[in-house]
Amino acid sequence: MSRNFREGISAMERRFGSTRLAPYGLLVEHAEFDEGSVFLDVRAAAASAMCPCGGASSRRVQSRYIRQAADLPIAGRRVVLRVKVRRFRCDTVLCRRRIFAERFGDNVLAPLSRRTGRLETIVHHLGLALGGRPAATFAERLMMPVSNDTLLRVVRRLIEQPRDKLAIIGIDDVAFRRGQRYGTIVCDLERRKPVTLLPDRERATSQAWPSDHPSNTTAARDRGGG
Repeated sequence: MSRNFREGISAMERRFGSTRLAPYGLLVEHAEFDEGSVFLDVRAAAASAMCPCGGASSRRVQSRYIRQAADLPIAGRRVVLRVKVRRFRCDTVLCRRRIFAERFGDNVLAPLSRRTGRLETIVHHLGLALGGRPAATFAERLMMPVSNDTLLRVVRRLIEQPRDKLAIIGIDDVAFRRGQRYGTIVCDLERRKPVTLLPDRERATSQAWPSDHPSNTTAARDRGGG
């Protein structure tokens, strides 16, 4: 690790505070560097946690364990957060969950996720903009390695179903594997959000989906020659 890089990180911490190096709500306790990666040991800033079952607050720490998650790169190096997660004891008499692990919120670090919320957002937008394999190649150059299959899974998982009925939709092609495999993306043009991904771009598939949503009155198409 270069001395200039270490001094640069120290200057960032002095100027912005250690919380700026990690997502909101996490504090940096220690940092390690190698040639291509930065490892940050972080913990929650709050002294207590809410039980996900009963909703009661607890300060009684039962144990701790380490959880790893990828975060946004720093100075051209990939970042790995080593999160110190605390297990708390719930004092509510009728609570079914006596011991629970603290949670950080989906926008910070969702349960079981291997990426922080802010990194997941970028991965989602890369998948929407570039498709599978091109987005994976671009993410690798940005020091955010992720597979093309993972990109597509993130896009599908984060597609938000509309609360109201669809009226105006947009239909476009999306590349699962550019030049070889394509699908169809359906968007709610009024709310400017994706609705679903169809497995191919055949005419019959695109016609079948709107027939199951009779509230749709207008469709805008921007597709390939097929």
